[in-house]
Amino acid sequence: MPTITALKSMTAWSLRLAALLLLCVACGAQAAESPITINDLTLRADAGDRTAMRALAEAYYAGQDGAEQDFTKAAEWYRRLAKTGDPRAQTSLGLMYARGYGVSKNLAEAHRWWNFAAAQNDPGAQFNLGLTYVQGEGVAADPVRAARWFREAARRGHVQAQYNLGLLLHEGKGIERNPQEAYFWVKVATLQGDEYAERNLAALAAGLSGTLKREADNRAAAWMKELKKQLPQ
Repeated sequence: MPTITALKSMTAWSLRLAALLLLCVACGAQAAESPITINDLTLRADAGDRTAMRALAEAYYAGQDGAEQDFTKAAEWYRRLAKTGDPRAQTSLGLMYARGYGVSKNLAEAHRWWNFAAAQNDPGAQFNLGLTYVQGEGVAADPVRAARWFREAARRGHVQAQYNLGLLLHEGKGIERNPQEAYFWVKVATLQGDEYAERNLAALAAGLSGTLKREADNRAAAWMKELKKQLPQ
C-alpha cells in the first residue's frame, strides 16, 4: 500500500518555495530599467513599501541583488511583511522557523504563522499544516485536521497536497475511505508531473472497476482543463 512521505514532501516544498520566490526576484531585476540598490530598497521598506520589504527579504535569503546572504535579516523582513497580513510572507516566515534559518528553530511558531497564511487560503501554508498534523511536528498528530488542510491546498492546485490527500482517502486516515476519490486526486497530481503520484497510480487503480476508473479519469481531465484556464497565457 502506498504511504505518505511527509518529511520528504515538506523539505521539497520548502526548497521549491524558496526557488520560486528567488525566480520572481530575478525576473523583476531583469525587467527593471535601472537596478535598485539595497539602500534604496531599505529606505522604501522602512517607509512601508511592501514590495520593497519582500524584495529585501528575498535578496538577503538568496544573497543576491547586492546583498550578502543573511538569514537573520531575511527573517526580519519577512516578519515585518508578515505582520502587515501578507500570506506569502507569513508562509515564508513559518518556513524560516521550521528550518531554523535566521531564527531559533521553533515548529510551534512555524505552525502559528502558517495558520495565519492558511486562513487567507495560501496553499503552501495549508499543505505545511497538513504535514505537521500527519507527523505530529510542533502539534499533536491529528489525521482529521491533516486531511482537511490537504484538501484545502489540493483544491487550490497544490500538487503534493493532491497526492497526500489521495493517499489519506485510499487508507481512510482522518477521512472516510473513498478509493475512487483517492484515485482522482492522485491522477490529478500525475497529470501535473508528480513522480510519487505516477509511481503509485496503478496501485490505486487496481481496486476500481473500469467504470469508476473512467469516471475519475474524466473528472481529472476536466479539472486540469479548468486549471489551465486559470493560468496566465
